[in-house]
Amino acid sequence: MRWVRFSIILFAAALLNSGNLLNIISVGSLNIKPDLLLILLLFFGINCEATAAVIASFAIGFAADISGSSMGPYIISFGLFGSLISQMRKVVIMKRMTHQGAAIFFTGIIAGGLAHVLNLFKTGEVASNLFVVQAGTSLYSGLIGPFIWLVLSEISEWLGIREHHFGRQPNR
Repeated sequence: MRWVRFSIILFAAALLNSGNLLNIISVGSLNIKPDLLLILLLFFGINCEATAAVIASFAIGFAADISGSSMGPYIISFGLFGSLISQMRKVVIMKRMTHQGAAIFFTGIIAGGLAHVLNLFKTGEVASNLFVVQAGTSLYSGLIGPFIWLVLSEISEWLGIREHHFGRQPNR
């Protein structure tokens, strides 16, 4: 993994997540927009070696915390789920766009829910319409994610990801 290039992609995604540019494609009065960092979490968790995937997951979680409202919950949540995803890639095949979208959706629901629970423990506050926004964001990310996955797959060699890890590794 080429970490400087990964950092550039991560920085761009964090800026887009925290900025107003994605408001152009937001849906509804609740301002539901895709979570680019969630898509990056799944892509790097599936396609990188285990150690690089765990480091990338914590870095993506840190970027989500910086672009969010409070520090801490996303680095724990994304780090934990990125580690699990890197271990599950030996069992789950992510070649099809429907599988990628479903994985992004379910990871967004579970990891986002965990982050909101951790944020509740930290601040004691719950935002209104939290579950609707989380489900909408996960669904939107799951719909748009496979197309962003294609772009990331095209630049994966530039990022230093040599081979895609789909399914089980052959016995050596």
